[in-house]
Amino acid sequence: MARPHAHGEGRRGRISGPGRRSLLVGAAALGALGAAGCSRVAKVSTENGGDLLDRLRAQGVVRLGIAGEIPFGYIDKDGELTGEAPELARVIFKRLGVDRVQPVPTEFGSLIPGLNSQQFDVVAAGMYINADRCAQVLFADPDYQMLDSFIVRKGNPKGLHDYRDVVAKKARFATGTGYAEIQYAVEAGYRESDILIVPDQVAGLNAVEAGRVDVFAGTALTTRAVARKSAKAEATEAFAPLVKGKPHVDGGGFAFRLTETRLRDAFNTELRKLKKSGELFRILRPFGFSADEMTRLTAKELCGG
Repeated sequence: MARPHAHGEGRRGRISGPGRRSLLVGAAALGALGAAGCSRVAKVSTENGGDLLDRLRAQGVVRLGIAGEIPFGYIDKDGELTGEAPELARVIFKRLGVDRVQPVPTEFGSLIPGLNSQQFDVVAAGMYINADRCAQVLFADPDYQMLDSFIVRKGNPKGLHDYRDVVAKKARFATGTGYAEIQYAVEAGYRESDILIVPDQVAGLNAVEAGRVDVFAGTALTTRAVARKSAKAEATEAFAPLVKGKPHVDGGGFAFRLTETRLRDAFNTELRKLKKSGELFRILRPFGFSADEMTRLTAKELCGG
């Protein structure tokens, strides 16, 4: 959880916000692993595309900044690092000569500051790629694309299918901390001060089930995953939010420091091979991704270049 709006955004939301989408699962394990992964990396050369790839090969380990969000990057109930981004990182970095990955858990809003202060080597959190973020970090091409969806009461009694419906029907609206869906609702005409902000999609589901709100907005992937377990709520069909009046598709990927063009380019080379062979989909599919969420978008396109 990405978008060309002001203030930056979390993968999907605003980068200035605290935690975009931290799920409750694995929270204790995140804290336990944080201490092990929080030491900073050594000062690096910024010339000729950076020397981080060489250092990672020598060290045999790459530090991944994650934000504890299922299915993008999280610690499971057994204390193991998993998620679509860490699993993809394992494959690509092994091909690049780096055998191990090490998680550095943090809040979503701290991922870019943490990367640029060298607390970890790469952001592996499925972060949405947008122009604001592209001014701060260097993105690989997206490894997935994503539409939005709502969690609503069973049967969708208010008939809420997009943000315009939410505004027109004066629905009580919620979304997550720092989510890009905040801006999408505001762009549709919803007053930001009326939005209920909750920690994550689990809290959003609870708010819908309890009747505190009519709708919770999130990515299609996370809403369908959490609503699947509910007897009182359901996920709507995925849709593209409107940005400046046009349907917008988000894409998420890995982020590197601006100076590390050599590592980003090597990463992109391997990522393109995985896309071409179909192996990328095989890696992401166990985490709930569909074939429709594979993408040909590029970082340049999403950065607005």
